[in-house]
Amino acid sequence: MSELVIETHGLRKEFRGRRGRRVAIESLDLAVPRGGVHGFLGPNGSGKTTTIRMLLGLARASAGEMKIFGTTVPDGLPEVIQRVGAVVESPKFAPQSSGEQNLVLLARSAGLPESHIATAIETVGLTGRAEDRYKGYSLGMKQRLAIAATLLKEPDLLILDEPTNGLDPKGIREIRDTIRSLGASGVTVLLSSHILAEVQAVCDSVTIIGDGRQIASGRVDELLNGSTSAPVHRVVVQHPDAAVERLDAAGFAARREGADLLVEAADATQVVRTLAAADLWPSELHPVRRDLESVFLELTAGSRVGGGQ
Repeated sequence: MSELVIETHGLRKEFRGRRGRRVAIESLDLAVPRGGVHGFLGPNGSGKTTTIRMLLGLARASAGEMKIFGTTVPDGLPEVIQRVGAVVESPKFAPQSSGEQNLVLLARSAGLPESHIATAIETVGLTGRAEDRYKGYSLGMKQRLAIAATLLKEPDLLILDEPTNGLDPKGIREIRDTIRSLGASGVTVLLSSHILAEVQAVCDSVTIIGDGRQIASGRVDELLNGSTSAPVHRVVVQHPDAAVERLDAAGFAARREGADLLVEAADATQVVRTLAAADLWPSELHPVRRDLESVFLELTAGSRVGGGQ
């Protein structure tokens, strides 16, 4: 078993308000293995940011246990905080200063070696723009500079909370490339996101949460291949309504999607035989590649998702 960089057991967070108590996190067991990029996936309001704030000592847990590098936090944060970088909120940089000057000021104020600045700038892809004023940076460049700031202390763990929010496609691609590069370099990255495609594109493993509870956890490829349902096939047939009726009668789960059918079947040849017996001949039949969206919808079917922070 790989060493865990982050682990929580029975984590719970309640908020008290005028309307009484509201549970944002309930019995969350989070396990982030060393190395690579681990996605923390859930819709907005599912409890991702609340969990991260508790890990970093910015919010107090109502119950449960949390560890970073095997050290219980928040009490043990002083022992491990130098190994942790985080971009949870938009950092404050001097708008009139260049990106590099901002990093110099930050390094000096934090007592960090200025020799790390050039490497951090190169890692996030700001070489050539480091001398430009911060106020002229795009949102994507500002986000990359924020990541560079966390890299000054050369962390073993980097926590990013929704790093592509508000970015245009170019900025999203740049941030994703940076995250992949960091994960490949040996840094463990915890990427919080509500974007299914983003997690699938950059993450090695993932924890999916909803209603403040863990729904699933594991390697992305294992979740994609470990469906509880039969493989799905797209079928093109001349009379789709009649085909759905015939397939349903034969015990297949079939539904319309536009002019096509989506059919769950372990053996595609049985679908063809069933339709052929009714003189319904498919012109196309091919498997549908699963993605995290379909996995997420299967796992959350029938449950309300959201409710945390």
